Amino acid sequence: MKSIDGLKFAEMVKLGSHHLYQNADYVDSLNVFPVPDGDTGTNMNLSMTSGAKEINEHAEVHIGRTAQALSKGLLMGARGNSGVILSQLFRGFGKAIENESTVDGITFAAALKYGVETAYKAVMKPVEGTILTVAKDASNVAVEIAATTDDFITLMEAIVEEAKASLERTPDLLAVLKEVGVVDSGGQGLVYVYEGFLACLKGEALPEKRDVESLDDLINAEHRRSIQGFMNTEDIIYGYCTEFIVKFESEKTAVHSFEESNFRQELSQFGDSLLVISDEDVAKVHIHSEEPGDVLNYSQKYGSLIDIKIENMRQQHIELVGENHSVHSPVKKKVEKHPYAVITVAMGSGIAELLRSVGASAVIEGGQTMNPSTEDIVKAIQEVGAERVLILPNNKNIIMAAEQAAEIIGIEAAVVRTKTVPEGLAAILAFNPEADLLVNAEAMLEAASHVKTGQVTNAVRDTSIDGIEIKKNDFMGISEGKIITSAVSLDEVMKTIVTTIIDEDAEIVTILYGEDVTATEAEAIKSYIEKRFTDVEVELYNGKQPLYPYIISVE
Repeated sequence: MKSIDGLKFAEMVKLGSHHLYQNADYVDSLNVFPVPDGDTGTNMNLSMTSGAKEINEHAEVHIGRTAQALSKGLLMGARGNSGVILSQLFRGFGKAIENESTVDGITFAAALKYGVETAYKAVMKPVEGTILTVAKDASNVAVEIAATTDDFITLMEAIVEEAKASLERTPDLLAVLKEVGVVDSGGQGLVYVYEGFLACLKGEALPEKRDVESLDDLINAEHRRSIQGFMNTEDIIYGYCTEFIVKFESEKTAVHSFEESNFRQELSQFGDSLLVISDEDVAKVHIHSEEPGDVLNYSQKYGSLIDIKIENMRQQHIELVGENHSVHSPVKKKVEKHPYAVITVAMGSGIAELLRSVGASAVIEGGQTMNPSTEDIVKAIQEVGAERVLILPNNKNIIMAAEQAAEIIGIEAAVVRTKTVPEGLAAILAFNPEADLLVNAEAMLEAASHVKTGQVTNAVRDTSIDGIEIKKNDFMGISEGKIITSAVSLDEVMKTIVTTIIDEDAEIVTILYGEDVTATEAEAIKSYIEKRFTDVEVELYNGKQPLYPYIISVE
């Protein structure tokens, strides 16, 4: 086999996604911290499944267009840092081959390398010993091997072999991996994807870990759910899903200079669910509009239109839910536009209620165990109907997806890089509706920086970190992201945490107790703090959060 086309690549992606799906739990188990929200495998699996879904619906012989479908699906489905990095790897890959109908080994290897370069640029502070290193090492070997052979299977074998070898080297590059005795979880996920690619090329079956539905069944079910999100056909305000590409023409752009953010803003008047991704040659557009012709006519001022696709979403909805749901001409609902919105992320109904009470416009359910995808964040932004939006991830593993959503949404958006719920609460309290977007973002981040966060959760396995011996099911105390204590007694761990993070400068201590803690137990901790630290004010809230019995904020 000397080359592959889009249909073969689609098969590779489906098998790679399926192999990752089967092994997602194992990838989760490789997370360094033995916390119950170690979810790299889950995030990569959901991200890759989103890409496979798009491939399933839009695969064609032209590999460049098939790769673009994968890129789009991964972009919108990306969850967590690992999922975002995976999406960037294949975004660059797809960009490199977008004009190719088939690719040989040399072109495939070069595209992998360009994908790595794209991913490194997307990460603010790249760390070696991670999925980035595994992808980089594999792509470097791919380029070397492609120059010596024209056999695609030989090339993919070399890629998988080097990816595995690089994965085994990750503990030598990242000390914490060696200390805990694991390889990088994200790198392991990528190896599973590449193993699926190779098995597809060789026509081999991969070992089955458990009985599952076929990937196509899962993909099609997800597609049905997405359309059935509308309870009634009449609820669909913008009835036509419109996708197209603007191929820039110099004589037109000389008159109407193209700038992506301005173009998004211009198109936002025609509908919702707007996405725009552009480069120097084309702009790709997705929008839900009631009058798609207006969108097309407006976009023509920048160039010619190609790959136009318009689907009647009302008809799709009727076909799925049955003919008893008749079509009516929609009565357009007046969506009140707000000058500002603050979007935040949290788990626990009590925490969500608290965030709304201090000014959050919308709270996306997520955080521990389930990071929202780029698409989840985009939808939340679209639903609040604001002209400008500030996004508070409240979790370090959601920051990259939030930044990706801010990049592609068609309004002014900024991410305040909050890493915990207490930081998010402090940031919202610093919000000024009269200030501009960037001034607010800076002020809110500054406010968040003055908050210290403590957390208590259960260990999911035996391990040793920073000299602390941790046993499965013991309680662990985490201060500012670092495990500082572990014990069988929740009360003992909690007291160690509060005495560590409360210092002479502390004024306010806020305790958020979880769904497994009683009000009496929480009150006992509050009394302990008040007696031990007489100068601090202690506030107690029932956060109802899972997995973390206590989250403590110190200001």
